[in-house]
Amino acid sequence: MAARVLLLDDNLDLAENVKDVLERSPELAGSEGGKVEIVVAHDAQSGLEIARGRPFDVAIVDVRLPDAYGIDLIAPLRAVMAHGEVVLLTGNATVESAISALRAGAAGFVLKSFRPEELVSTVQQALQKVRLLREREKYERRYDALMNATEVLILGLDVDGDVVFFNAKLAALLGATDVDARGKAFAEQWIDGADRKRFIAMFRDAVAGTATKEFEVGMRDGTGAVRRVLWRLSSVTEDDPRVPDHVYGIGVDATERRALERRAANAEAMNAMAPLAMGLAHEIRNPLNAAVLELHLLGRGIDRIEDAKVRGPMRRRVEIVVGEVRRLERLLTEFLELARPRPPQREPVDLDRVVSDVLDLEDGATSSSKVRVTRDLAPRSTVLGDLEKLKQVVLNLVVNAVDAMPQGGDLTARVERIGDEVVLTLTDSGGGIDPRILAEVFDPFFTTKPAGTGLGLAIVRKIVEQHAGSVVLSADQAKGTTTVTVTIPFALDVRPLSKAPPPVI
Repeated sequence: MAARVLLLDDNLDLAENVKDVLERSPELAGSEGGKVEIVVAHDAQSGLEIARGRPFDVAIVDVRLPDAYGIDLIAPLRAVMAHGEVVLLTGNATVESAISALRAGAAGFVLKSFRPEELVSTVQQALQKVRLLREREKYERRYDALMNATEVLILGLDVDGDVVFFNAKLAALLGATDVDARGKAFAEQWIDGADRKRFIAMFRDAVAGTATKEFEVGMRDGTGAVRRVLWRLSSVTEDDPRVPDHVYGIGVDATERRALERRAANAEAMNAMAPLAMGLAHEIRNPLNAAVLELHLLGRGIDRIEDAKVRGPMRRRVEIVVGEVRRLERLLTEFLELARPRPPQREPVDLDRVVSDVLDLEDGATSSSKVRVTRDLAPRSTVLGDLEKLKQVVLNLVVNAVDAMPQGGDLTARVERIGDEVVLTLTDSGGGIDPRILAEVFDPFFTTKPAGTGLGLAIVRKIVEQHAGSVVLSADQAKGTTTVTVTIPFALDVRPLSKAPPPVI
């Protein structure tokens, strides 16, 4: 492609001479042999208008035009010419004027008493600079596209551990832009405290030129949750191999992989415990039932005591024991549900009605805990599933939310249809769960409650997954809220499931 040159000179003869030299020059011809294109303007205003209307590679400008000085046109011309260069044409060059021109951004200058080869050489150098700048921009675009298209995390640090750049994938994970992060200490800002020393040690090894192995650390994402990331660091040195320039890191988010590994281990453990659980359930339930029966008979006997001072304390003690036995029964039921869950029934269930019924059931608990309940339940939010199991999901979530607000607060329940899914969200104002434990809250036996079993959320996830759905827990510590989002496919066909016909005898 032939180059385009804008010539600004009020001397018509000189302008024609320059144009003739450049058009005849084989050195300036395009790769396909085309002549360089020269466009002439005789004053600054018309020259700027032409430059704004079409692209040029080089502008050759007389230092003295009728309406401006050439040196004052360098900046506005370069502003409208993408990677374009400006060459000044002068009749009397001095060292001072040359320095001023270069400082103003000129690519060079040519005396009006030029020899043709000098003019061609100066313009050729300016064009070469333009081509190199455009080539660099092209490779930078490709580099940025590659950096931002990849699924891995890419990081660049200086030798002090401060951020130089990172790609869009890492920016999304950290909840920070590349520009905002520059200059910040990466380890201090984003590496979890428990792994910070390890990351810094591996970084120092990379700075020293030691090849580092892949290592795993926890990183705080944009929500404050800790994600597990596998990193490999390496240094890139300058001409002096002893002076590292940057340390580059390639990372892979292993959070989901670790979560799947943990769930697989939990499932394996539960499967191994299932026969034991079934046997224990039989052995434990029988004495529990006997204890409940005896407590019932004891209660009836206490009711016959005439002395109220004696009867009242004894009745309260019996109620406490009954409550603890019932709690043990619920724990046993939850454990069995997790260890060997029964397949869910399949029938149309209005999830909005399930939520409403559970909230009505828990009205006493929410009122006594001074929890204000807000309902936003879209009608006919129908899913195909097991009514009792879905009630258990909602009940577990509501109980957790109320327990998180011992001093009272707000609980918002929302059910809505979004596309082909029904979405239930429960948000409480209990201060917000610690984001660092979000990855573990659904694990069996994980709990933050002093008397908790750690089975409630594990059962919730198990039941939701049986319904081909998903459950996600998120926290906003700034607002002091925790939100659980349950998503289940919408039941497109809500006709009752037909029962199998009776066998023909």
